[in-house]
Amino acid sequence: MTRKITFTKTYAASFLMLIAFIFSTSGNAQTVEIIPSYGYQFGAKASYGANYLKLKDGGQWGVSVGFETFDDTMVEVSYIRQDSEIRLRDIIYSPVEERLTDVAGDWIMVGGSKYFPNGNIRPFVGGALGVVIVSPKNENRDAFPNIPSYGSDTNFAFSFKGGVNIMFSEHVGINLQGNLLFPVNWGGFYVGTGGGGVSVSSTMVIGGVSGGLVFRI
Repeated sequence: MTRKITFTKTYAASFLMLIAFIFSTSGNAQTVEIIPSYGYQFGAKASYGANYLKLKDGGQWGVSVGFETFDDTMVEVSYIRQDSEIRLRDIIYSPVEERLTDVAGDWIMVGGSKYFPNGNIRPFVGGALGVVIVSPKNENRDAFPNIPSYGSDTNFAFSFKGGVNIMFSEHVGINLQGNLLFPVNWGGFYVGTGGGGVSVSSTMVIGGVSGGLVFRI
């Protein structure tokens, strides 16, 4: 428990330092860019031996606020919400795949994007660091009566993205992009069910696509 708390405090301190950097640089920003979006999250799977946890497909929505610090370079604060369900196949708990719990993921990220504009067409790539809060809900107690109740879990995370903004005018356009989200636990990728009885450290990459509006102020 002490180790978990120590790492959580380290992540929180690092994240607050990134937030402070964003707002210190935003004072010189030439442009503020606001992008509300909605999209689709692809499923993912983490195996442990002959067993596995599976994150199902689901919807995602979010908003990003960016500050232009150099020509065509933005520093950004973003929030993404994902809702899905986790299914489990385990020779001890359930040899047949069953829904384990619904799950919500709240991603709070700080990062940046680099644009490669060509007139009103503005392709970009970017990356970010931050935290993801994983919150199980509606646990399937009928199928898994012997697994303890789950609790929310906060983990360090990072992400990559790429896409294009298509501007209809100087201030309004649409955004199309793809995302790769990585929840991290200590030195490895992480998927888990919070404080309950099933938790797996494994490679887990959550991909998604989204579209939204662009407002440049």
